[in-house]
Amino acid sequence: MDLGLKGKTALVLGAGGGLGGAIAATLAREGARVALGDIDDAAIARLATTITDAGGEALALPFDLSDIAGIDARVAAIEAALGPVDVLVNNTGGPPPTPAAGQDPELWTKSFGQMVLSVITLTDRVLPQMRARKWGRIITSTSSGVVAPIPNLGISNALRLSLVGWSKTLAREVARDGVTANIVLPGRIATARITFLDAQKAKREGRTVEEVAAESTASIPVGRYGDPQEYADVVAFLASAPASYVTGSVIRVDGGLIASI
Repeated sequence: MDLGLKGKTALVLGAGGGLGGAIAATLAREGARVALGDIDDAAIARLATTITDAGGEALALPFDLSDIAGIDARVAAIEAALGPVDVLVNNTGGPPPTPAAGQDPELWTKSFGQMVLSVITLTDRVLPQMRARKWGRIITSTSSGVVAPIPNLGISNALRLSLVGWSKTLAREVARDGVTANIVLPGRIATARITFLDAQKAKREGRTVEEVAAESTASIPVGRYGDPQEYADVVAFLASAPASYVTGSVIRVDGGLIASI
C-alpha cells in the first residue's frame, strides 16, 4: 500500500526512544522528511545518520519539552530545513511512578507542562498551515492507563487522559480542513520505559524483574510484549493518505491487554 507520505514533512517527538525512533524510521522509509525531536542529542543524531545512510532525509533537533517558549523557534528551524509540518507525532516521556494521592503540586505542574501543555502548544503552532493546505495529521501517543488506570502511575493516568479529551475536541474542529487527530495507546511494548517500570515494580514488591515481567506477559492475550515496529506501523497508517477518514479515534496497540470494550 502506498501511504502517500512521499514529500511530506513529519515531526516525531521522543524520537530518541524506542517508540519514537521506530515511528520516525518507519515514516522515513515511506518517503517522509523526518524531524527528530528529543532531549537526547546523541540518540537522535545516531538515528538521523541511520535514516540518511538508507537514503532518507532527517533533521536531528534537540527538543526540550519543558521549554515551552522555545517551541516556535524549533518549528521555524524545521520549516526552514524540511518545509511545513504535515504530520505531527506527539510522543512524550512519562512522569515518575507515583500514587495519585499526596504528590507535590510542583510535580503536577512540571509534568503538566512537559506532557500536556507542550503538546497543545506545539500542535497550535503547526496547525494553521495544515489547515491552510487542507492536509494534516495530529497523532498523540498516550498510554493504556487512559482506559484502565495503571497502579502507581497516578500522574500519568490523569494527565494523559486530558490529552484524549483535547484530541477528540480538536478532531471535530479541524475535520473539514482535511486534518485528522487521533490517539494511539501502547500496551506493554518492549521499550526502555517498560523495562524501567518493571524494575521499579520489582523493587517496590521485593521480587525479581523476571517475575514481574512474566506476570505481566501472562496478562497479555497474545502472550508477549509488543515490538516497537508493530506500534510504529499503526502510527504510520494513521499518518497516511488512506487514513483520511479516521479521526477522533482512540486506537489500542496492546495485544488485547485492555479487557474492557
